[in-house]
Formats: sequence, structure tokens, C-alpha cells
Amino acid sequence: MRVVLALTGASGAAIGMRIAERLAAREDVATQLVVSDAAKRTLAHEIGPNAWDELADRVETVHLNDDIGSTIASGSFPTAGMIIAPCSMRTLAAIASGLSDNLVTRAADVHLKERRRLLLLARETPLHLGHLRNMVAVTEMGAIVMPPVPAFYQKPQSVADVVDHLAARAIDMLGLPGTGAAVEWDGKA
Repeated sequence: MRVVLALTGASGAAIGMRIAERLAAREDVATQLVVSDAAKRTLAHEIGPNAWDELADRVETVHLNDDIGSTIASGSFPTAGMIIAPCSMRTLAAIASGLSDNLVTRAADVHLKERRRLLLLARETPLHLGHLRNMVAVTEMGAIVMPPVPAFYQKPQSVADVVDHLAARAIDMLGLPGTGAAVEWDGKA
């Protein structure tokens, strides 16, 4: 099955990278990657100068963000869902407005119109009313907004633990067979 993974220019590139790693570990998933120019800059700044190459090596297909005619821009190209991690407020606003001016936003629009899972790890804080209204709009359209807020019940020992849990939760939200990678709350306090 195919999963579309998009990274946009918000902080949190490590989450997108970890999602790509986790998806690559699954033999049943063919990851379709699209990365905005701003995300490439964020990858280099937050992870390192070779981060883009490392990310591209972990996926089946890399799509150019300006290739609006790419396969993932069509509803006839079936996928199990799409994750945008991190999702910038600009990307969120474009999706909420139906503005399909690049491949990330066009693929997101296709996922909404085809009633496929679209998960947005919206990354900004604090939020103003425009951000919140856009989150409501995309939720009403069928998207799932999942701000990357860490779960502390798992007692993370490092930033890597937090990133890994967020990546696992995002993949779990797609509802793929055999998921359940995130550490579950055991009900014990």
C-alpha cells in the first residue's frame, strides 16, 4: 500500500524523518515523498546538511513539489493516506482554503476529496484565531489535526524518545494493518 509523506517548512523535521524511517521498515508500505523548499532548508538546519539525501533514500518515490501533474495529484492513484509532518501554518491555511498551488497542497486536497486519511502535524505555538479557524476548517473537511504534543506518560528519556512516539502515533492514526507501534497507556498511575 502507498502512503504519501510530506514535509513542509515548520520546525520538527525530525518527526517527518522518523516517520519515513518507520514506514521504510514496513515491507507492505511504499512511501511517496514530497518536500517543500522550506522543509529542505529546515531539514538541513535541524538535522544536518545531508538530511535531505538520507530522507530521500528511505522512500520508494520522491516527487517534486512543483510537479502538480505527479501521480499523487490524482484521485486515481490510490493511497492508504497522507501525513504532513511537520505541517506549516501556511500549508494548513492553503489546505483549509482549497488552494492547491503546489504538490503538497494538491495531494492533500485529493486525499480530502477522495475521503482518504489526511493527518496534519500542525506545528506552531502559540496559536492565533486564524490558525484555530483553519484547524477547524480542515477538520470539518475530514482531515485529522495532530499537533506534535509529547505524551509524558511513557517517561521519555530523550528528545529522540519523544520524536519516535510522535512518529509512531502518526502512523497509527492512518489505521494501517499491523500498526500499534506507539506505546500504549496501560491504565496504571
